[in-house]
Amino acid sequence: MKPYLRAERISGKIQRAITGLLSRKMQDPRIEMATVSSVKMTSDLRVAYVYITVFGDKKRIKDVLDGFKNSKGFIKKRIAPELGLKYMPDLKFLYDDSFDKAAKMDELIKSASSGTPDEQQS
Repeated sequence: MKPYLRAERISGKIQRAITGLLSRKMQDPRIEMATVSSVKMTSDLRVAYVYITVFGDKKRIKDVLDGFKNSKGFIKKRIAPELGLKYMPDLKFLYDDSFDKAAKMDELIKSASSGTPDEQQS
C-alpha cells in the first residue's frame, strides 16, 4: 500500500476542480490558455502545489502565475465544496517547466543524430 494514497486522490480532485473552473468561471484574461499539468500535495494535506503549463515568453509565464495568485481566494472558495475536506489546503502555483526541458532534450537528440558518422567519431 502506498504511504500517501489519500494525498494522491485529493491531488486529482483539486486538479479536476481547477481545470473545470478554468473552463467555466474564470474571467481573468491573464490565465487564458493555461493548463493545470499536475497537483502535488504535502503528506498532511495542508499545501497543494499546483503546476501550471503555459506557452509563451517569461513575461507571459509571470503574468499567468500572477493571475493565479491573485485569484487564489476565488479558486479556493469555489473548489472547497467539491473536495469535502475539513481544511482547504493552501494553493501554491508554480510553473511546470517539464515540457520546456523535454523540448530542449528533443532538440539536443535531433542535433546529435543529424550529424554524419564521420563527425560523430571525431
